[in-house]
Amino acid sequence: MHQSSLFGEPSPRQPAELHRLFFALWPDADARAQMRQRALALEAAQQPGGRMIGAHRYHLTLQFLGDFDALPQSLAERAAAAAATVQAAAFDLALDRAGSFANRDIPWWLGSAQPDPGLSLLWDRLGVALAKHGVKVVASHRAHAPHVTIVRQAERGLAAMPIEPLVWRIDRFVLLHSELGRRNEYSLLGEWRLPD
Repeated sequence: MHQSSLFGEPSPRQPAELHRLFFALWPDADARAQMRQRALALEAAQQPGGRMIGAHRYHLTLQFLGDFDALPQSLAERAAAAAATVQAAAFDLALDRAGSFANRDIPWWLGSAQPDPGLSLLWDRLGVALAKHGVKVVASHRAHAPHVTIVRQAERGLAAMPIEPLVWRIDRFVLLHSELGRRNEYSLLGEWRLPD
């Protein structure tokens, strides 16, 4: 198994060989459209250069399980079994900030000045469930501020700044398989609802 950073540092392996497995918050169509609107407004005002992320790829990573040569089916099954035991309620996450991380990829993001406590509760309970099922976590949203990446390989950083807030109703979390390389797309392996 090869592991690299969740946040975009290049892998020494050819991208066509890379299979990524992680839990995330996955926006519905309305939240995705609002995120895209904020991203386009930032692009027009700030001129980041780089590569705008397609709205269909927007997500907020919860727990990152690793990069692999092929999808590890048994790991995915254990992770799904763990997720099915998580008990947490739905909550609202306000995305009201934009900024960037200071790494080689210079990713720009949308985030929250004060994330709802429900996010930490979900992260904690998912982490405990994964540990109980023998699933090791490589990285999590606590490695960096929780965020939705909107630009990669920007030409410059963006100091954290307020944006027009949008409220994202978090009523589910998902397990995603990302194939990096020729396909470069996400496959949804499981979805778990959070009750109101």
